[in-house]
Amino acid sequence: MMVHSWSRMTRVFGRIGLLSFGGPAAQIALMHDALVTREKWLSEDQYLRALSLCMLLPGPEAMQLATYAGWRLRGVAGGVLAGLLFVVPGALVILALALAYVQVGDVPLVQAAFLGVKAAVIVVVLQALLRLGQKALTGPVAWGLAGTAFAALFVFGIPFPMVVLVAGLFGAMRSTAAPSLAPPPKTAHGRIIAPVLIFAALWAAPLAALWITAQDFLLEIGLFFSKLAIVTFGGAYAVLAYMTQEVVQDHGWITTGQMIDALGLAETTPGPLILVTEFVALLAGYVQGGLALALAAGAVTLWVTFVPCFLWIFAAGPYLDHISARPRLSAALSAITAAVVGVILNLSVWFALHVIFGTVRSDGTLALPRPVLSTLDVWAVALTLVAAYLMLRLKLGLLTTLAIMAGAGCALSLFGQV
Repeated sequence: MMVHSWSRMTRVFGRIGLLSFGGPAAQIALMHDALVTREKWLSEDQYLRALSLCMLLPGPEAMQLATYAGWRLRGVAGGVLAGLLFVVPGALVILALALAYVQVGDVPLVQAAFLGVKAAVIVVVLQALLRLGQKALTGPVAWGLAGTAFAALFVFGIPFPMVVLVAGLFGAMRSTAAPSLAPPPKTAHGRIIAPVLIFAALWAAPLAALWITAQDFLLEIGLFFSKLAIVTFGGAYAVLAYMTQEVVQDHGWITTGQMIDALGLAETTPGPLILVTEFVALLAGYVQGGLALALAAGAVTLWVTFVPCFLWIFAAGPYLDHISARPRLSAALSAITAAVVGVILNLSVWFALHVIFGTVRSDGTLALPRPVLSTLDVWAVALTLVAAYLMLRLKLGLLTTLAIMAGAGCALSLFGQV
């Protein structure tokens, strides 16, 4: 295990946490520049293998990649430091944005600004779809997996975890490659057990306390987002549709419009996009019981969302060399990645329909959404096209585009168009 100074690690990972805008792709590139190119703390091969492992695990891959890098440098304490520095700046910003949102979110001018932000979010998700599709859809089987996943979610409403599980099993069963003949280095299993048990206990402790004290709403929040921490394969984009179905339709904690606003605000902050869960919990808590319950719900959600991330890395990281030598696991990851393209396509269409149309209904027993054509918002369409031009044609950055689109929405409001 390489040893580096705590002060240097704090500066490097703190900088990553403060500048990690733009979602997983931008964050992974930022960490590559810092950890491989500048500091040379990881080799190219180590970085890519670590990234593959993090994509195989549930949870935000960029945050787990930072945790893994910190773990390699200074063990469990280093992993905790790197992971916290990646998450905390964005979590604080989300807290501030959520508190501001519940105070001014219903102001017409603010809603108009959010319309511009939502239009940009459609394009952001589309970009994620295009990037991942170029890498993941390498043949007819991958295309078939993506199409099947899209149909399963969009038409039939099959739960997201089931789609991921079936895709992974399909990929593993199709693998015909032989395992690597070179034996990987031995792993000290005894050194893994203690941190795994500690973080598993930390994960469960607040849930047990909420159950004992009969805090039913907070316990429901904690259990739901704990479940989400287990099934978030493919990053935040992949799980958003599943989360929205649960928090909007099943639990009724927030509205569809608030969910889309939550994603738009999460896009403007540093840190993993899965911090959108904190925003959702804060809104749900505020509706249920005001500011105090909102803060408690946000804290519980952050805890059960990110403590498992440390658990997965400290449990699986020491076995990375072993995992890399197992072709079936690699094949399962490839299949899941292909299916995630279909999942993100479902999310793209879902967001676009709810932004562009005022009313979207479910088509009977199927999950197939059916927009009411008379509720078409032509200004939402226009704003989406403008956002697409800014990001896809002019290649403007995310923050610049969001600022422009929020301003465009405000301008339409001032002229009485929205």
